[in-house]
Amino acid sequence: MKTLSKVSLTFLLLLLCLSSAFGQIKLGSPFTDHMVLQRGMLVPVWGFAAPGEKVTVTINKLNQTTQTGSDGKWNVNFRNLKTGGPYEMIVTGNNSITLTDVYVGEVWLCSGQSNMDMTVAKEDRYWCGVFNEAQEVATANYPLIRQFYATYSPNLLPQNQVSGEWEVCSPATVGHFRAAAYFFARNLYQEMNVPIGLLITTFGASTAEAWTSRPALEANPNLTFLLDNFKLKLDKFYSDSARIMATYRDETAKFREAAARARAESANGQATQTTAAPRRGPSNPRPWVDQHNPTVLYNGMVAPLIPYAIRGALWYQGESNGPTAKQYRDIMETMIADWRKAWNQGNFPFIYVQIANHQDLIKEPVKDDPMVYVREGQLQNLSIPNTAMVSAIDNADPNDPGNIHPKNKQEIGLRLAVAARALAYKEKLTYMGPIYSKMNIEGNTIRVNFSSAGKGLVAKGDNVTGFAIAGEDKKFVWANVKIDGTSVIVSSPDVPNPKSVRYGWGKNPPVNLFNKEGFPTSPFRTDNW
Repeated sequence: MKTLSKVSLTFLLLLLCLSSAFGQIKLGSPFTDHMVLQRGMLVPVWGFAAPGEKVTVTINKLNQTTQTGSDGKWNVNFRNLKTGGPYEMIVTGNNSITLTDVYVGEVWLCSGQSNMDMTVAKEDRYWCGVFNEAQEVATANYPLIRQFYATYSPNLLPQNQVSGEWEVCSPATVGHFRAAAYFFARNLYQEMNVPIGLLITTFGASTAEAWTSRPALEANPNLTFLLDNFKLKLDKFYSDSARIMATYRDETAKFREAAARARAESANGQATQTTAAPRRGPSNPRPWVDQHNPTVLYNGMVAPLIPYAIRGALWYQGESNGPTAKQYRDIMETMIADWRKAWNQGNFPFIYVQIANHQDLIKEPVKDDPMVYVREGQLQNLSIPNTAMVSAIDNADPNDPGNIHPKNKQEIGLRLAVAARALAYKEKLTYMGPIYSKMNIEGNTIRVNFSSAGKGLVAKGDNVTGFAIAGEDKKFVWANVKIDGTSVIVSSPDVPNPKSVRYGWGKNPPVNLFNKEGFPTSPFRTDNW
């Protein structure tokens, strides 16, 4: 009987512990110490608790109370929070959570692939680090700039939580702040003097469709092939997963042994090229952890952040969509609409970077490349309401154009901030480079007109370069160009009856046309050949 009583008591205690654990209030992923909440709009706060549990959230003497649903989720909304802090957020129910050092200001969602994931300092990733890295780190005394970084966590199904925490910007932390986002925030802070929060969800080499939900892709008949291809990969993996995973584990073990050996030999001064460890281990063969596959990053790294209140979104991606370059416009339209629907904030500002020039300078007047069509898709995406495009066609590293991660993220951050000031904060600014609007054939010349020409067009150099012209034979030659206010007159003695003009039509074209505000002209074509 004594033994039975002890067993019963132990079982009862276990049940009580499990019940207590189940009833513990938890907050959604973006809610941690040091966070920035969006001012001046509806601010949802959500989390999890026992079904039917009463939950109260308090911020700066403002209270909201709700009851957890049958699914264990709860949500409250605050309206029109005023700029300020530091505050506490206190969440009470069966238990209590207190978050400290909370500010209210401006919040931007920042996403994309490696050029958005690139950090201010090199730290442990060889491809990171910006120009003047040491100085940028030493002078980063901006405690009202904060970053939440979502840990890489792809998934087959939409998730409620993602690991991450808010960090306060300082010389000790800024090294792993995402560079383009940080310089954007710094410029915005210097103009507005309000707290800036950066909600970062990024990963290198990711495709745009990886950041898009399954329902959105399924609803677009032009993009269902992406899901079909993903299913084939999944079926192939499931059919032989035991062998595939065993091979992966074996290769991973060998990689770790080689890396450890290389580190030991380096420490002893014995390292050679043949013993140096490879930079990367074998890729995980599970298709849902491959950042190229559709939906996986949305599921694991976007869904858990919804509907954290944001002013708008920044996006820098495109290089990994080479295989789908001609579908890129459609993919991005679908993704932007998907995010706007999910956040339920209307057509929030969406500002994106048109990908940079890269590799050797193109010497032909016109040279097709997948990246040319990605840029063209990005240019066409300006038809989406409340969007802006930052061209980076001049941003390649001058001493290393082969580096696909240009180090001058300061300029990209500045251009993003100017676009945000115009689009989101309604300042009357010229915020983009010249955008092709129309052409007129005038005898043996073509006049090309631009919008967003600002105070006029200028060439960075003695002559305008990067323009090509062709007649009905579709054979493009380099063109002579004369600036005329907010238009250019394009001609060539070899093309007496011109029909079309192209500008910057190559992976790294020799372009130099800007507006007087300092923003580069986007590559374009006037034909559809």
